[in-house]
Amino acid sequence: MSFTLQSRARVIGAFLLLSLGAWVLHSYLSYLAWSVVLGICTWPLYQRLLKGNTDQGKLTWAAWLLTLLIAFIMLAPLSYGLLRLAQEAQALSQLLTDVKSINIPPPAWLISLPVIGLWLQQSWVTFVSSSTAHHDILQWLSTNNAGAYSQYVASHLVHYFFGFFILLVALSSVYQYGTYLAQKTINSQQHIFGEQSLRYIQHATATLRSTVNGLLLIGLAKGLLLGAAYAVVGLSHPAMLGAITGIFAMIPYAAKLIFTSCALVLIVNGEALLGSGLFVYGMILTLITDNYVRPVLIGKAVQLPFIWTLLGIFGGMECLGLLGLFLGPALMAVLISIWRDWVELINKPESHLTSS
Repeated sequence: MSFTLQSRARVIGAFLLLSLGAWVLHSYLSYLAWSVVLGICTWPLYQRLLKGNTDQGKLTWAAWLLTLLIAFIMLAPLSYGLLRLAQEAQALSQLLTDVKSINIPPPAWLISLPVIGLWLQQSWVTFVSSSTAHHDILQWLSTNNAGAYSQYVASHLVHYFFGFFILLVALSSVYQYGTYLAQKTINSQQHIFGEQSLRYIQHATATLRSTVNGLLLIGLAKGLLLGAAYAVVGLSHPAMLGAITGIFAMIPYAAKLIFTSCALVLIVNGEALLGSGLFVYGMILTLITDNYVRPVLIGKAVQLPFIWTLLGIFGGMECLGLLGLFLGPALMAVLISIWRDWVELINKPESHLTSS
């Protein structure tokens, strides 16, 4: 009786401690999960850099190099985007003032639109010549509304940058103790779930790495193809736009934000045909790469069916955000592997009776 009570007390105590730990760390669990995902995906590169010469528990030069490289890859485009946003925000009020004094006429393509062309022309003239509209916008930019919004954005940026620092520290720890943690995790899983759990871990790991490889290949391909399209339609800085598009293309359908903006710029400048062609070309490319090529690249490593790869990508993103982009297909791979083992286990008695 005392042994039973003691066992129950241990289980309850362990559950309470785990719940308390999860509550304390709940704001940083996503960053810790990101560090594990990045560590798993870059582990082969880390081992290749070390060439087997490492001491367990020591933070090696390869760990520092990979951590700093990942930090640069993530922070460089974000910092550039924030810098450009700040520059554009400073020029916005001056632009509105200039528009009022210059009285810019509506574009020719706007007037030529059927049905709504005349209404859009009148709305353009009314807005440009309206002192009330300019006064309201300038007042919003110069009053506490813009200041409060700026403080809100700044506080969130500080929070995210601090979380990113936690991610980098955790990632360096994954490199430092990765072998030890992997061995203990495998031993625990085999002790609880049996020898087949090793195959599930291998499938999840292979899916994570193939997901990252698929994202990088898709991003590189879309960046190159759309960068060439930007050059063909005559946009300035096509190489830079292609690089930004490639970064956004790693997220399914996010590249639409870039090539749609570029298409709108062309349309506003009177190049309606080129802008429409760029938009259609980008949409076709996005449809093919995100709906067909990406799931094939991710599911091929572990023979994951196309439909489950696709559902893992979108379902994971819906539930877990960007982190679900990686964890969703990994979860689907484990579930499919468990289902295949279960079907094989059910069919074993039937095959045995048939043979006898």
